[in-house]
Amino acid sequence: MLTLVWMLTAYIAGSVSFAIVLAKIFGMADPRTYGSNNPGATNMLRSGKKGLALLTLLGDGFKGFMPVYAASHWGVLDVFGLSLVALAAFVGHLYPVFFKFVGGKGVATFLGAVLGLSSTIGWLTLLVWLAVAIMTRYSSLSSLVCSLFALFGLVYLWDVGLWTMVFLVMVGLMFIRHRANIQKLLAGQESQLFAKKAISTNSPS
Repeated sequence: MLTLVWMLTAYIAGSVSFAIVLAKIFGMADPRTYGSNNPGATNMLRSGKKGLALLTLLGDGFKGFMPVYAASHWGVLDVFGLSLVALAAFVGHLYPVFFKFVGGKGVATFLGAVLGLSSTIGWLTLLVWLAVAIMTRYSSLSSLVCSLFALFGLVYLWDVGLWTMVFLVMVGLMFIRHRANIQKLLAGQESQLFAKKAISTNSPS
C-alpha cells in the first residue's frame, strides 16, 4: 500500500508538463502543435526560447528526481519499490492526466529518476547524454544511448532483480516514444540540436 501511495504521488508529479505550463504563462503556442509536437525541453530549444528550454529541462528533471529521492529517504522502500516509483513518474510525463494523456518523450524525467535512484549512475548517465549530444548533435540518439547506459549501470550497481524488469519497461517506453526519431536517424533526416532557424511559436490571438 505504501508503494502504491508513492507511485500515485510520483505519477501526479510526472503529469505536470512544464513545457505546456510555461508556454501558457509566456503566451506561446502549445508545444504539442509545432516542431516535433513534443512538450519537452528539446522542442522548446528548437523554438529559440533557450531560457524556457532550460526551465523546462530543470522542471521535468526535478519531477522525476524528487518522488524517487523522497521515497528512498522517507518511504522505507526497497530497490524494487523505488524502481516502481521511478516508472510512475516517467509514465506521468508520457501520459499526463492533466493534459489528456498527451505528453512528451520523458528524457529529462528519466534522467531525474535515475539520479534519484543513484546519484553516481545518474550523473554518469547525464554525462553520457552530453557527450553523445556534443559529438552527434542528435538529442534522440543521446537519449536512447543514455537510457541503455543507465540500465547497465544500475545492473552493475544492484545486480539483476525484479527491479530490472521495471527498468526494462522504462527503457522500452523510451524507445517506443522515439520510434519516429529512430526512423529519421536511419534515413538521415533527423533534426539536429542548435539549429539556426527558430520555429515560430507565437500564440494565436
